[in-house]
Amino acid sequence: MRNRTLVTAIAVLFASVAFVAQAQQEPQKMSAEQQAMMDEWMKVATPGQPHKLLERLAGSYTVAVTQWEQPGAPPSKSTGTSESRMVLGGRFVHDSFKGEFMGMPFEGIGYTGYDNYKKTYLSVWMDNFGTTMMTMTGTCDAAGTTCEFKGDVDDIIMKKKATMRSVTKVVDARTHTFEMYYPGPDGKEFKMMEMVYTRK
Repeated sequence: MRNRTLVTAIAVLFASVAFVAQAQQEPQKMSAEQQAMMDEWMKVATPGQPHKLLERLAGSYTVAVTQWEQPGAPPSKSTGTSESRMVLGGRFVHDSFKGEFMGMPFEGIGYTGYDNYKKTYLSVWMDNFGTTMMTMTGTCDAAGTTCEFKGDVDDIIMKKKATMRSVTKVVDARTHTFEMYYPGPDGKEFKMMEMVYTRK
């Protein structure tokens, strides 16, 4: 009796394994509603023309950096390097920057992409000068040569929120620029940084 029970259990086990294997090879047919939902999800998840435009930023660059501490102040200059590449199947640009700031080593990582669902460009930035992530959303012109982003950041000195704006311009196949604008002491926006990227 015990042997018969063991044989029955083994038979059931093999039958279960065979059923699972067949189910994996022959997935259940989706209903029309399920297929429509899947098609919509795939449309939103698939990289498109905006992502192709961002792909032009990928590459290895030397970067000339000019910074202004406040409006009218003499600028400080430095240099750095940037390595940018498309990641996650061409959905985002990953940028890794190394340089200096106020005489100290500076490095940061950023991601830029396009949200097909919200129809907007987005970016996130983090670096070794803080413990937060700066997030911004923006738009680009039809040719993708000029992109403008805006986002609220925490002004830790003034203890309040401030709106930061950036503008990226593709000059040619070898060069693009990045400008950052921030409110000055009078509340009016001024250009606090300019970065010129030259492809190696």
